[in-house]
Amino acid sequence: MSRAQLTRTGILRMALGGGGGADPLLPAEGGGGRQAPFLLRALRIAVVVCLYWFTSIAMVFLNKYLLDSPSLRLDAPLFVTFFQCALTAALCLGLSLGAACGPPCAGLPTLRLDPKVSRSVLPLSAVFIGMVTSNNLCLKHVGVAFYNVGRSLTTVFNVLLSYLLLKQTTSLYALLACGVIIGGFWLGVDQEGAEGTLSWTGIFFGILASLCVSLNAIYTKKVLPVVDGSIWRLTFYNNVNACVLFFPLMMLLGEFRTLYHFDKLGSPSFWGMMTLGGVFGFAIGYVTGLQIKFTSPLTHNVSGTAKACAQTVLAVIYFEETKSFLWWTSNLMVLGGSFAYTWVKGLEMRKVQEDPNVKSGERNETGV
Repeated sequence: MSRAQLTRTGILRMALGGGGGADPLLPAEGGGGRQAPFLLRALRIAVVVCLYWFTSIAMVFLNKYLLDSPSLRLDAPLFVTFFQCALTAALCLGLSLGAACGPPCAGLPTLRLDPKVSRSVLPLSAVFIGMVTSNNLCLKHVGVAFYNVGRSLTTVFNVLLSYLLLKQTTSLYALLACGVIIGGFWLGVDQEGAEGTLSWTGIFFGILASLCVSLNAIYTKKVLPVVDGSIWRLTFYNNVNACVLFFPLMMLLGEFRTLYHFDKLGSPSFWGMMTLGGVFGFAIGYVTGLQIKFTSPLTHNVSGTAKACAQTVLAVIYFEETKSFLWWTSNLMVLGGSFAYTWVKGLEMRKVQEDPNVKSGERNETGV
């Protein structure tokens, strides 16, 4: 998925959009009852889309503040990521404990830590750590306006890994859309260099984040049966494993020493922002699921493309940046290529569903 969000979104988006059981916190599809009036349905969809946009954009700006704010001056990106993982695990556990109280949490499974299951989820957790860490490190080293372009190669890696690991081919039109994305990425890198704002460290972590998001989707599908297809169990185990694995990494990179000398460690406002960032990181998975439930995976990806465009414009305005025509062209190429790929894959999936003679291998091809 070409616009996977920060932190836990890769897992939740993949699972909610592609199987693995219903989410007990989300409204059931269908239901067999009388359909709501058109105006009410349209209003509900508009509210859900606006909620998704607000949550996603706010989360990126909050993380940018925590990772690279001149007023905060906290050089501990792994700690920020660790805290968000710990908060996610705590929220999952808290919602599970609240299931006994009835709606809206009545359908949540009871969570308990099983070492055997935890070991089975460990390979996914390693990829998950790579994904959330490289996402945050990319955001730390590049501006919010360039963030979407910096990690725009997820779609390209989806196609590449589908061929290398799953032996699935991709249509010519989808490959052309990937070519537009790659062209926009390189043009964006060139324009960032021309403006003197290019960070090769940020580019490296953006490419790594794109690769990890693709791997995360593949490993999620493999690991879901271990947790009986439960998204919440997988999220809980994944984040608990990540918290354990982050400790030696933080020690190796000297982040405990950085925290010891951090002058705002006792500041309530700092911990308030940390908690708010973690809550938004957790909430994005839920609102992503809501948007998919009330619209469709195709519409969700189109909404994500439009959201990325709005996020770029807001970042340029907020940080009072001036960008060249070619810089904006690179963004439009990435967004246009992503939209075209989504549209092509949507048409291909519809054709597969309508044609009963399509081979089973083609039915399993990675969708939008």
